[in-house]
Amino acid sequence: MVTPNKIQVYDTTLRDGCQSEDVSLTLEDKLEIARRLDDLGIDYIEGGWPGSNERDAAFFINVKRLKLRHARIAAFGATRRAGIKASADRNLLLILRADTPVACVVGKTWDMHVREALRIPLAENLEILHDTIAYLKKHVDEVIFDAEHFFDGYHFNREYALSCLKSVEDAGVDLVCLCDTNGGRLPHEIGAAVEAARETLRTPLGIHCHNDSDVAVANTLAAVANGASQVQGTINGFGERCGNANLVSIIANLQLKLGYECVPPDRIKMLQDTSMLVYELANVSPNPRQAYVGRSAFTHKAGLHVSGIQRNVKTYEHIDPAAVGNDRRVVLSELSGRANILYKTREFGLDTELSKQQIETLLNELKRLEALGYTFDGADASFELLMLRTMGLATDHFNFVSFRVFDDKWHEDQAPFSEAVVVLEGPDGQRTRTSAIGNGPVNALDSALRRALSPYYPDLERMQLVDYKVRVLDNGAGTGARVRVLIESTDGSRRWGTVGVSANVVEASWQGLLDSVEFKLHKDQAKPRKPALITVDHTRTNGAIVGRSGSDKRQKRDGIGAANGSKPARRPKSRAEAGMRNNWLRAPDKPRTRRGNHDSYRSNARGHPGSFRS
Repeated sequence: MVTPNKIQVYDTTLRDGCQSEDVSLTLEDKLEIARRLDDLGIDYIEGGWPGSNERDAAFFINVKRLKLRHARIAAFGATRRAGIKASADRNLLLILRADTPVACVVGKTWDMHVREALRIPLAENLEILHDTIAYLKKHVDEVIFDAEHFFDGYHFNREYALSCLKSVEDAGVDLVCLCDTNGGRLPHEIGAAVEAARETLRTPLGIHCHNDSDVAVANTLAAVANGASQVQGTINGFGERCGNANLVSIIANLQLKLGYECVPPDRIKMLQDTSMLVYELANVSPNPRQAYVGRSAFTHKAGLHVSGIQRNVKTYEHIDPAAVGNDRRVVLSELSGRANILYKTREFGLDTELSKQQIETLLNELKRLEALGYTFDGADASFELLMLRTMGLATDHFNFVSFRVFDDKWHEDQAPFSEAVVVLEGPDGQRTRTSAIGNGPVNALDSALRRALSPYYPDLERMQLVDYKVRVLDNGAGTGARVRVLIESTDGSRRWGTVGVSANVVEASWQGLLDSVEFKLHKDQAKPRKPALITVDHTRTNGAIVGRSGSDKRQKRDGIGAANGSKPARRPKSRAEAGMRNNWLRAPDKPRTRRGNHDSYRSNARGHPGSFRS
């Protein structure tokens, strides 16, 4: 039984959403999305156009195996062609072959389209609409009519547009969905036209809007306010041109703001996960500023805002983010105040209370670093480490001494490769040199760093880099510009972001890599184990040559990986080994550590002669 405040939700992500130029879904993707939409409580899922491609035809066969609990599957198509009986129209026969409980057909309601696109008399179009609906009603449980270009047709020829709706109602249609196909109408126009249609028909009305004027969601709400009982759209607003009405925002607005029921109350918190799943399967980067579900939707940066939400979250949040499955975030910047720092202290789970002097020191350092180009919006891990160092709570799990990187391309038809050598002092005071070859300098450095530390901290082997972004900060400086590198890492159970800034992209990347490893060790409260004597065995793993520990190899290989001052006993085979013969990686008397602010990173890389090469 449909309650008075129930709004039916009709999802067309799998058909209209796939018409977006940057979206392509496999059959498996479409089935996975259908499963998730059913879990969310969506009433109708439009699977595609059975007559358009083999993938859509296969969807209707395979979706039956999902045994959906709530959603009804709809097959989409067009009205019969002029001069052909409905029973002989191939498109309609394919809709029936899809064997779905719901059929949705689109037809013309704008007189200009009838004259110029179909090139038939207006009266013949009315016959086509009537014949199509009447034929489908004999074979399908529920038939929906998408009144294409209705709002444009109503604007230019009100009488004819409404006569088209009467024609399908007389044929027994179950619902008439009014379409703003060009997306050019505004909310007041939508409201007036829906009201006119409601006064003309007894049949329930739906609304289908495109976003070409950036008001598709607002137009949908206006239609509901004037009598529409079904809303059509796509998850995340995917669709042709500027997209379709975004069902995520529509559902949240109708249910949380206007008191309608679109999905079961306990399911609306699935909106964020559903949105992210569709982005992931469509291989489209999520919009961080998307209303309700975007990463920035409930993110606070200004100190005044953070201070406000600490007293009452309603001061700067229109809903509880958890209601749609999202989270509240506070980020740090030059706009931050004392409230931001205290909030992050609690978020990080730090028991020690910051003194007024520590907060002032941290704010000044934060503003100084941001002036240099650092940003901690997506690098909470780097900021947590900065906070720990300020509070005197940081643990030095290792000391960085130096690194060097070579890039080589030996032949025109051969892919370039990079070789990195890292010198570290472990927690036991032993200094080691570790090399790795990767498909680029960052890959090589990452491999060498974790390989050097794995004998002490084996859990680092589960860690991997999952995202890497570079932004040029000085656009007018050309190739000499400073860059900011943001790195996202994971160990399978959590993800964290780190940042580095330098005029050298490799150095900036190194800063982010060091913070990433330190953060992992900090969160794990890692205690070093006593490793075997460390050497380097050039071993190829997944296309990269990496160092390998093992005391049994030390007597055989006295080269690049030799520890404790061993001298090479053979001719070096790599350029890195040759460089070491010339003591370019000779350690200074005192190891350079990473204590203090991010400027020390640059000192580490540049302070040792010859320790850096891009």
